[in-house]
Amino acid sequence: MPRARTALLTTLALLAFAGNSLLCRLALKGTTIDAASFTIARVAAAALVLWVIVMARRQRERASGRDGSLGGNWLSALALFCYAAAFSFAYLRLNAGAGALLLFASVQATMTGYGLYAGEPLRAHQWIGLALALTGLVWLLLPGLATPPLHSSLLMIAAGIAWGIYSLHGRRAADPVSTTAGNFVRAVPMALALGAVMQAERSLDGAGLGYALLSGAITSGLGYVIWYAVVPQLRAATAATVQLSVPVITAVGGIALLDEALTFRLALSAAAVLGGIALVIAGKRRERA
Repeated sequence: MPRARTALLTTLALLAFAGNSLLCRLALKGTTIDAASFTIARVAAAALVLWVIVMARRQRERASGRDGSLGGNWLSALALFCYAAAFSFAYLRLNAGAGALLLFASVQATMTGYGLYAGEPLRAHQWIGLALALTGLVWLLLPGLATPPLHSSLLMIAAGIAWGIYSLHGRRAADPVSTTAGNFVRAVPMALALGAVMQAERSLDGAGLGYALLSGAITSGLGYVIWYAVVPQLRAATAATVQLSVPVITAVGGIALLDEALTFRLALSAAAVLGGIALVIAGKRRERA
């Protein structure tokens, strides 16, 4: 794949990941749609788009000796649903930038923690990076006028842990697109069950539903397809490093589209968290080298 195309696809994927936060916050802040309905629409739209893509590949897969069927499993689907639901409810009150930072940090902490549990040692500068990132998170959540709501923050941290588990469970998938499609399809009945439980809170809104469908079909479904297409062209450490830009893109988008303020607390926390994670990733890069 030419470098220019790789760079373009990488940029589109990162914009899509940031777009998930922006669309969710835009819907839940600017329209009357409830979080459960947003989750249902997002998961269903992503499942449909990914299913269509996988089915469109069926003839080619059969020609190459593969059945082209959906992959995935129920455990991964549960982690995916937990991520999507917690993500939506967290953004009822969280700003887009703070939410993206909490999500990204929680995902990386989950995957790093699992690596430690599995016997992957960290070097001294990686421990420093981990401590710096955790300090940044603690600073963000300390009581104060600019502190994001604690309940929403905990929900976003839970969403990040769920996504980290989902990523760990599916990192060896032979066909990531088919696996993701199967997991989204399995997550649909879980989202519908959530909607049934939250029936009393249901509030549908045309614009909010449109944002949810865009989040599912474009920034989730197509976003993952683009990312999985470009990842083989990137080194593992490079792929992890470029994702550091997602919270930054989200924060800028929140300022431009949602009139969110870039507070000193958020800026300092973001610098500490992203800088700390960069140190951890740099250590992994040296180990592979």
